[in-house]
Amino acid sequence: MTAEAYGRFYDGVYRPLVSAFHGRLIDARTIQAEQREYAAERAEFIRPFMTNSARKTMLDIGGSTGVVAAHFAKEFGMRGTLIDPAPLEVEQAQRLGLDTITGLVEQHDFGTRRFDMVIICQTVDHLLDVAGTLARVRQLLSGDGLLFIDIVDFRAAYLRNWSVEAAIKIDHPFYLTERTMVAYLRSSGFDVLRSDYAADHLHVSYVCRPGHADVDVMPAVASVEEMLREVRFVQNAPHRM
Repeated sequence: MTAEAYGRFYDGVYRPLVSAFHGRLIDARTIQAEQREYAAERAEFIRPFMTNSARKTMLDIGGSTGVVAAHFAKEFGMRGTLIDPAPLEVEQAQRLGLDTITGLVEQHDFGTRRFDMVIICQTVDHLLDVAGTLARVRQLLSGDGLLFIDIVDFRAAYLRNWSVEAAIKIDHPFYLTERTMVAYLRSSGFDVLRSDYAADHLHVSYVCRPGHADVDVMPAVASVEEMLREVRFVQNAPHRM
């Protein structure tokens, strides 16, 4: 989809489609309890980097209802700004006292604004352009800024379900692994300070700082070939395995 079409997709189509896919109501209200648990867990992951920190401004890209951004802002004494393409979810975020932008980070003009922290929570898999967004984030971060980002590890998902199809999500244009995410980060000019597995054993989180861009970095060819063989094996193995 184009960026314009993607914006329309999130304005009224996305949540009903995902609700139908999962067979239960998933909307701007029902997701907030899960988001609160996630926010508390990930705040503890970030906390060592925020002790005695002078960071005051935060941008949450794809921040949904603002539950995570509001929790981080309260815990670490920051002013939070949220950008998300879904108007109903942005409306919920406004009620939490966040500055809000309805739209896509790929399109919005931030002017000269810079942020001490950027968070991309359970969102990178939804982006239209991972490399372009990370390059934009690199520009938006202040000199001592931090990036928090996490992925659904596609390999962990298909091994858990023993099926590639069962690991697919209807709203994910991208399927990332630990190796591909680190390559994206390094090629975009980020150094990984810490990585960690979330409690669900599917998400992998990263805290990063601006660094030197290694534009030629790629996952090793052997590791890619190994994964493709594994995918083929999973798809053809008996289901009882």
